[in-house]
Amino acid sequence: MRKEKQDDLIDVSAEPIDTILHETESLHGSLKMSYMDMFRPICQQWHLKSLLAIIGTDSHTQSAETVPPNNIECLRKFELLDIAYFYSYMLRIFTVFNPAFGSLPILNMLSFTPGFLVNLWGNLESILFPVSNRITENNHYLCAGKSSGKEKGGVFVKKQKGANKDGANKWVNVLNKFTEPLRCGPQGISKDMTCLLHLFCATYSHLLLILDDIEFYEKQVPFTLEQQKRIASVLNTLVYNGLSNGIGRQNRPLMESAIRCLHLMYERDCRHQFCPPVLWLSPATKNRPPIAVAARTHEVFSANLRADDASTSRSMGSIITTTPHVFPFEERVEMFREFIKMDKASRKMAGEVSGPGSQSVEIVVHRDRIVEDGFQQLNSLGSRLKSSIHVSFVSECGLPEAGLDYGGLSKEFLTDISKAAFSPEYGLFSQTSTSDRLLIPNASARYLENGIQLIEFLGRVVGKALYEGILLDYSFSHVFVQKLLGRYSFLDELSTLDPELYRSLIYVKHYDGDVKELALDFTVTEESFGQRHVIELKAGGKDASVTNENRMQYVHAIADYKLNRQILPFSNAFYRGLIDLISPSWLKLFNASEFNQLLSGGNHDIDVDDLRNNTRYSGGYSQGSRTIKIFWEVIREFEPKERCMLLKFVTSCSRAPLLGFKHLLPTFTIHKVACDVPLWATIGGQDVDRLPSASTCYNTLKLPTYKRPSTLRAKLLYAISSNAGFELS
Repeated sequence: MRKEKQDDLIDVSAEPIDTILHETESLHGSLKMSYMDMFRPICQQWHLKSLLAIIGTDSHTQSAETVPPNNIECLRKFELLDIAYFYSYMLRIFTVFNPAFGSLPILNMLSFTPGFLVNLWGNLESILFPVSNRITENNHYLCAGKSSGKEKGGVFVKKQKGANKDGANKWVNVLNKFTEPLRCGPQGISKDMTCLLHLFCATYSHLLLILDDIEFYEKQVPFTLEQQKRIASVLNTLVYNGLSNGIGRQNRPLMESAIRCLHLMYERDCRHQFCPPVLWLSPATKNRPPIAVAARTHEVFSANLRADDASTSRSMGSIITTTPHVFPFEERVEMFREFIKMDKASRKMAGEVSGPGSQSVEIVVHRDRIVEDGFQQLNSLGSRLKSSIHVSFVSECGLPEAGLDYGGLSKEFLTDISKAAFSPEYGLFSQTSTSDRLLIPNASARYLENGIQLIEFLGRVVGKALYEGILLDYSFSHVFVQKLLGRYSFLDELSTLDPELYRSLIYVKHYDGDVKELALDFTVTEESFGQRHVIELKAGGKDASVTNENRMQYVHAIADYKLNRQILPFSNAFYRGLIDLISPSWLKLFNASEFNQLLSGGNHDIDVDDLRNNTRYSGGYSQGSRTIKIFWEVIREFEPKERCMLLKFVTSCSRAPLLGFKHLLPTFTIHKVACDVPLWATIGGQDVDRLPSASTCYNTLKLPTYKRPSTLRAKLLYAISSNAGFELS
């Protein structure tokens, strides 16, 4: 073969290994196959076990007595490092010479060799977390978990919460001291450490793809949760400092594998927390830039990425893109608003927005077919939807409704069209079977007329709401949002979509007997409009029985279908509509839960003082009016659920804006409805009989002049419980 391919061969003595690997990609396929045949034993578990046995890390093949006690640790570290170098290079070689599967055979073998990952991390841990320091760390952690006494009442709870928070901070501070060698990123660590970290990150990120929550949280294999925290801290610090100081070419394999592993750990923590929130923030605590500076840097970085300018890899923008979690959520929301502010300014400079009413879109919408009218008139506009929309409504009786749109009607249009289109009865979206009833595209929507196009249009509706800062009282399934954020979903996320199916798959995965007894094959069955459709998960799936040998393939094939393949046409359509108004780089600031908060607001309660400080009065009311004073007294006494109902009654959304009510547009307003009651009637105990009403398009509560707190409370609760607005008057 060397003779036949003499022209293709490379003089290995004159070229560095990177050049050889990349240039050899052009060699003939048969030559590549000869290399793969030669390397085949490397993918076998017995090969790694033989190497581990030689250095005595495999306790089943060699006892510690064969090596002098003083030399065991040193010898094990040194020779395990040799093995790490060997397989680190093999990962790169397989990536080049095995285009069909890349380094997958190596990663499969390394991930499932018992004890290998644990040994690898043990070496890293002994370097980064010396024994004396680890004892200090454990003491801090134990102190954080201690509680003194079992007093009852709110005081003890507050103290305990404060103690837990302080304990978490101390624990993270200790971790930061241990990870001091990583403060300069990959450039500040030795070649040996780089090799160990690269192999560990590549192997562990592969294992994390198939590790289920029972193994991770309950059985705690291959690592305890305390070790998982240390791993997360190391990766978080390494990646942040690597991006801050710049990534050299020689460090890219390490950074790519570390970033991949970090993202998988962070996403698992978002779904089921195992790290204190301060751990993710800790690397950037002392040197975060101001919000406006970070936002502008991010935009420059994104623009240069589109222009393929590699020099920007050293900028702060890459940190915001790759590890946005080092910034507190509130700061990222402010960044998002800053991006929109900058976009509006650039549109104004480009002449798209030159004055009041310019470039605005005029539409006429019938109340009884709001989705269809909106779709026909707005769907083709694309990014022009960023312009203001002027809406004229036609009543259900066919008559034009009076009134001019100064922004309130367009808000009402967005909330009403969302309410209609996201309703399960409409057929485009359904609700998950979990208790929170999150929205997920209906698999049957593909059979509806214009179903995919309507979902794309709803992406533009949601994009418009985000762009204008209008809250919609809906939350999407985390699996669906993951697709919008460009992320793949894995087995354990199925628990948030279909808990019953998830439990069944975990049962199959851990089944002790012969899986053939369960009579499963590689198919799934869907039902739509009374018809059943059988879908094969792989070619010939109907005839492929599930066995003990292929059950892992079956479990992940089912999960992949439900979480990725089935939902992909709908998420792609929704995404196309969404990015007409919201840049993909802006979306990647948030995880799935945070995206839902960005869309629908904050906690399930409201800050009464914040609302009061940002309320406007009209019609004759002022802050000192008797009815207004009574109103705020009554609101404070409401249950959290009742306060949320009031907010939904007035604004159409039950949650407060993330950054406070000063960001609510239009401003929350209480308008006076004068209702004079004769003096003799008041003396006799009579109060105003009229109910409060609301104008949701202007966030206005129309409040009659009640005289007594009991009357105001009763009337207000009746109104907000009736889920009605104008007609109550």
